[in-house]
Amino acid sequence: MLAIPKSGPMSRTTMAYVLAGGRGSRLMELTDRRAKPAVFFGCKSRIIDFALSNALNSGIRRIGVATQYKAHSLIRHLQRGWNFFRVERNESFDILPASQRVSETEWYAGTADAVYQNIDIIESYGPDHIIVLAGDHIYKMDYEPMLQMHHERQADVTVGCIEVPRMEGTAFGVMAVDNEGRIVSFLEKPKDPPGMPDRPDMALASMGIYVFATKFLFDQLRRDAADPNSSRDFGKDLIPHLVKHGKAIAHRFSESCVRSGFEAESYWRDAGTLDAYWQANIDLTEVVPPLDLYDHEWPIWTYAEVTPPAKFVHDGEDRRGQAISSLVSGGCIISGALLRRSLLFTGVHMHSFARVEDSVVMPYVDIGRGARLNKVIIDRGVRIPDGLVVGEDPLADAERFRRTDSGICLITQPMLDRLR
Repeated sequence: MLAIPKSGPMSRTTMAYVLAGGRGSRLMELTDRRAKPAVFFGCKSRIIDFALSNALNSGIRRIGVATQYKAHSLIRHLQRGWNFFRVERNESFDILPASQRVSETEWYAGTADAVYQNIDIIESYGPDHIIVLAGDHIYKMDYEPMLQMHHERQADVTVGCIEVPRMEGTAFGVMAVDNEGRIVSFLEKPKDPPGMPDRPDMALASMGIYVFATKFLFDQLRRDAADPNSSRDFGKDLIPHLVKHGKAIAHRFSESCVRSGFEAESYWRDAGTLDAYWQANIDLTEVVPPLDLYDHEWPIWTYAEVTPPAKFVHDGEDRRGQAISSLVSGGCIISGALLRRSLLFTGVHMHSFARVEDSVVMPYVDIGRGARLNKVIIDRGVRIPDGLVVGEDPLADAERFRRTDSGICLITQPMLDRLR
């Protein structure tokens, strides 16, 4: 365990800056009306709640969230669920939409620019360090050990990284490191990723988490802003520059991952495709899920609606309200229907003789009488007509809905409206 400075945990003087402006286009129609960080996850949360909860649970009390793409749903969620920070306790929570503060003709040009344009706001709080976080990943992590490593190693930047099978690194920014953990190269989606010194069959992939001393970061952002050839991005510009001209250190996720006694391995997911999003949700229905949301020591904070309890009604031989290996939120009514290995978000109503399996059902969906749904993701507020069958005929599914190669179907209201 790294030594804690006499002044106390570094999190007390650190600001978390969450980049939450991405569209997440690989989630297809799920992000037509909302940014990826605002997508629902885990029966009652949004994806961004994981990065924010990690910061809060790590002891960080100054947080900024940069938004851009279709941000209304995200901003509304942040205002409702994250409005408990108090100025009189030296806490702050700033929502920072792209607002043309530096230039009247430009929005955020890249991830680095999203910080650069708000330097004056960050300076007003005077944090010693900045931890830059991606707002679209699912994981539990204590940021204090990473901050301590940055301090102990006297790094210019410390990069959070996960270990992945080497050839899976082609989808990530990959770091080559020496035996001391210093980054010697940073490659964006390489065709032949470099292996780790101690595990050549594995590669170190960037998590999109960076620690900087505040003043040093500002100097680098101003330098980068003055470069006409820069794309104003951390992964493409700032980090490669510091690898070449400064001291960049890799921090392995396994050294700061938060696990309860039930989690067998370090869990981190980029639920950036429909298949990955579906799988990460369905993971939670396991008897012992790989991500423990019931860990009272590391809660995932969110906006919780005031709802009545979930309700299960009817108990006939062919008409029984029941849920097996499933997560069911408040306000749901399972009326003579069967739910198996699925998640129901707030306010879902399943009518008699409906059957839903291996599915993710977002808030306030109404599932009609006799519908049979298997391996579906249903967007918020959708009304499933009586007798609809999805998941049994691949050709019919592909004609009507967004179907992945693995058979996951996304259902939205516009898709259903076109069937009338």
